[in-house]
Amino acid sequence: MGTKMDRFDQNGCPEAVRGGMEPEWTESMALDLAKSLCSSYIDDGCAGYAGRSGIPQRDIILLLLEQLLELLFPGYTGRKGFSREGQLFSTGDILNKVYKGLSEQIGKAFMFRCKSVDCSDLCRGRASQTAMALLRKLPSLRSMLLDDAQAALEGDPAASSLDEIILAYPGFKCVCIHRIAHELYMANVPLVPRVMSEFAHSETGIDINPGATIGSHFFIDHGTGVVVGETAVIGKNVKLYQGVTLGALSFPKDATGKLIKGNKRHPNIEDDVTIYAEATILGNVTIGHHSVIGGNVWLTEPVPPYSKVTVSPSKLHVQVRNVPPTKKEQQ
Repeated sequence: MGTKMDRFDQNGCPEAVRGGMEPEWTESMALDLAKSLCSSYIDDGCAGYAGRSGIPQRDIILLLLEQLLELLFPGYTGRKGFSREGQLFSTGDILNKVYKGLSEQIGKAFMFRCKSVDCSDLCRGRASQTAMALLRKLPSLRSMLLDDAQAALEGDPAASSLDEIILAYPGFKCVCIHRIAHELYMANVPLVPRVMSEFAHSETGIDINPGATIGSHFFIDHGTGVVVGETAVIGKNVKLYQGVTLGALSFPKDATGKLIKGNKRHPNIEDDVTIYAEATILGNVTIGHHSVIGGNVWLTEPVPPYSKVTVSPSKLHVQVRNVPPTKKEQQ
């Protein structure tokens, strides 16, 4: 619908409607609005970082994540050239940059959450140790991710090579990011792992909370719409198809109506389980090892090992025609 400011004169300029024009912008107006905004920052508790070192920066975190992926699989992101002769120098250079950047962003995250008045030295020292610990785990993370890629190669007849999976498969990319984010989550780093996991979600359509524990040889086929909750535990050699949800039932609340957090509320998937497309498993239930969960299954109870769970197929009626249908039949 039009407004008073939608009227224009013959030269295309807005007409001043009697009584409808806002006053001109002034310095005093800016000051009043600034005071109002700053007051709201304090009231809603989101400005506690202003006097310390600031909040972690999403763009910097994602740049560091890209560099971590480059360290795991050099050359596959296409952002940096690698040669056999210069690989050692290039890898060392990235490691130094990532260590410095991660230490800074993790430090910001710790200080943002910290309630102490003077926590800078303690939080920065803790951040440095956390960044160092993550980088030291890169060789073992790479080994586990190669097992994940191998599981994809063995589980998908359309896959032609490990290179194809590492370069192109969204499920593999999401798992790469999750394994990095999970290490930071386990180190109790706030904000940073969630930024990483939500970036993976936006890039791949797969939503894995950084708190989820996932064993080796994990494969997500196709991937779109997969959701894995924070307290889910997934064993080895597990395969998920698109649309699978490992979620929670309705959340319990305390006496004041607030959600009770920290409880185990997502499924446990044991080793060698396959879960087909659009299956939904909710709550703290266990799916026994070597089980198969069929497509479109809805589960809120445990399943013993070696089970096969399916939904009875709907009755379909197929009418075979030897001649084109009439107009009435088409309707």
